[in-house]
Amino acid sequence: MNIFIRPQAFEAISFDLDDTLYDNRPVIVAAEKALQNFLQQHYPKAVAWQFDDWRALKSRMLRRSPELRHDTSKARLQMLELGLNELGYDTETAKVGAKAGLAHFALHRSHFKVSAEVIELLAQLKQKYRLVGITNGNVDYQRIGLGGVFEFVLHPGLGYPQKPAADMFELAASKLALPLDKMLHVGDSAKSDVDGARAAGCQAVWLNPGFGVSSKSLATGQLPHIEISSVMQLRQLV
Repeated sequence: MNIFIRPQAFEAISFDLDDTLYDNRPVIVAAEKALQNFLQQHYPKAVAWQFDDWRALKSRMLRRSPELRHDTSKARLQMLELGLNELGYDTETAKVGAKAGLAHFALHRSHFKVSAEVIELLAQLKQKYRLVGITNGNVDYQRIGLGGVFEFVLHPGLGYPQKPAADMFELAASKLALPLDKMLHVGDSAKSDVDGARAAGCQAVWLNPGFGVSSKSLATGQLPHIEISSVMQLRQLV
């Protein structure tokens, strides 16, 4: 644990989820594969496209509509609808297929459990601090085992842009009825989590490297108050 700025007293800890409390990479790979299999089974024309084709479509779509970056579920829904249209399905079929595809992806995207070790850590922290989640992703925190430790989890969308924008930090502080400087945010992204939290007025802990990652990243923006190499080092806060 490296302390760059001595933390002041805080009452709540907000956590990023993906790659902070678990390794999200294999989860997404498995969910993407499950989605591909679903589309090819139920919409046979989709066999003409591989993952790279869908990724290229998403890139084109986000260039045209950059606001979709702030709502990953909406972006995937629109990508699926556009893709099925381009593959030759009519508008109504594409809409139905996109909704079904998104539901299938969401099922597999949250088809895992946070480790017992991490849940135990969070339970210990909860005895002293209020705990919430602030994520740019769309995982179902209840399904992965975090419902018993977090008061709530915020996701971008519905008018709230993703981190590093201050909006979700401000909303969390408002829901907790706490000043922003009484929140300590923990995350693996120097930009989204550290820069975002510091700019919003929160204190910040940088998990570097991220969960399941072996090589450290170089800081390019604001310094965190604390840098840790394992989320388990947060036991020192208890």
